Amino acid sequence: MSAAGIRTSAAVLFTALVLLVAAACTGGDGSSPRSSSPSGAGRADVLAVKIDNVAPARPHTGLERADIVYVEQVEAGLSRILAVYSSALPPVIGPVRSARETDLELLRQFDRPTLAFSGAQSRLLPVIDRAPLDPVPPSKAPGAYFRGPDRPAPHNLYLRPERIPFEASGVNAVGELGLEVGAPPPGGEPEDSRTVRYPSASVTFTWSAERERWLVSLDGSPARTAEGGRLGAGTVVVQDVTVRPSDFRDRSGNTSPFTETVGSGSAVVLRDGRAYEARWARSAADADTVYTTPDGQRVDLAEGPLWILYAPRGGA
Repeated sequence: MSAAGIRTSAAVLFTALVLLVAAACTGGDGSSPRSSSPSGAGRADVLAVKIDNVAPARPHTGLERADIVYVEQVEAGLSRILAVYSSALPPVIGPVRSARETDLELLRQFDRPTLAFSGAQSRLLPVIDRAPLDPVPPSKAPGAYFRGPDRPAPHNLYLRPERIPFEASGVNAVGELGLEVGAPPPGGEPEDSRTVRYPSASVTFTWSAERERWLVSLDGSPARTAEGGRLGAGTVVVQDVTVRPSDFRDRSGNTSPFTETVGSGSAVVLRDGRAYEARWARSAADADTVYTTPDGQRVDLAEGPLWILYAPRGGA
């Protein structure tokens, strides 16, 4: 072979090698891996804790340090909380209660989160074990949980997160949802207070211009931290969803509701003392929930904790 032919063959081989390396880095099928963190932001390692939300369980401990607070309906029309941590961890979180099927679909929005919970219905436990998350109930980390003496069981189980295999990333968990802090959308209506009602529970948010927070009340009473301060949110999303019976029951035989968080519908975003009509859409369980204005603009968040309430359609 001539020298020119050798050079041409070498160039072809080099080009082929470059293409192979590029394909390996991108998965080789032209698709991009799912990444919901804002550009340039670090990855948020997420700890989700299922928290009791009936009167004997209050005041909550460590809830004020959560990046995201989800409120969902459970049996008997009551509500329960799923608190998501990544920026920082309080020394104690609780009271911790049992997981529900709704949590598994909800948490698919995060990249293999850690889930702390007190237990679950026996038929649901193998479903939790197969889910793409790291479950840490008391049976797997007995030294991380303790019973407090100040209230009766089952409202007195607490978690010491430093004793489970999890470390806060210092990155706000909202980035894992594809959400960002930014300016409010145009328009909106002044809003002093908004109440979300469940069949046997309610959550009210009252705007405090002095604190630049939506102060939280639960079942008509101010929600306080274990130290006596008021719980507050920077942004509140009231997301209209379908709530239907699941295939699981609690210990008393009550059918557990399932909240559908994949789909689309209407929403209201509360921030900076105003209410904004919005739409939500989530195309699949492993996709982010996208919040937009009616004309399609992305909705950004105010500084501070994000509360997302799954409100049964027609009930908010």
